[in-house]
Amino acid sequence: MAVTKIRKLSSWTLLIISLISIVVLGIFFGGGVEDPSAEVKNYIYTGLLLDWTYVVFFLTIVVMIVMAVYQFVSILKTNPKSALMSLIVLALFALLLIITYSMGDGEPLKTLNADAQKYNTSFWLKATDMWIQSTIVLFLAIVAVVAAGTVKRILNK
Repeated sequence: MAVTKIRKLSSWTLLIISLISIVVLGIFFGGGVEDPSAEVKNYIYTGLLLDWTYVVFFLTIVVMIVMAVYQFVSILKTNPKSALMSLIVLALFALLLIITYSMGDGEPLKTLNADAQKYNTSFWLKATDMWIQSTIVLFLAIVAVVAAGTVKRILNK
C-alpha cells in the first residue's frame, strides 16, 4: 500500500471516529440528567458513552494486534531482529494491560443511576481503571520519548 493510501486511510479513520465521538459526547451532555436538582448528576446516556468508549478501545486493540502480526510476518523475512522487537513491544503492551487491570479497584460504586448499574460490576470497574491507567502510562511514555528525541537532536548538532 502506498504511503499516500495509508495516509488517506488513517486520516479518514481519524476523522470518522472523531466525528462519531463528538456526536456521542453531544448526546451524552445534551441528553439531560435524570434529576437536575440532585447533587450527583446522573446523565441519561451514560451507557451510550461507555459503550462507544469500549468499542473504540477494543477496535484499537484488534487493529493493533492484526497490524503487529502483519508487520512481524513481513519483516521476519528480511530482518529477524526487527521482527523480534515488534513482538517484544506487543508483549510489553499486553503486560501493561495485565498490570493496570490488576491494579484496578473492583468495589461497586454507590452513587450510580439504574442505567449504569449493569456496568457496576468488578470486571467493568477494573477494566475502566485499566483503560485510564494505561492511557496515562502511554501518554507519559510519549512525552518521555519526545523529550528524549529533542534532547538527542540538540546534542547531535
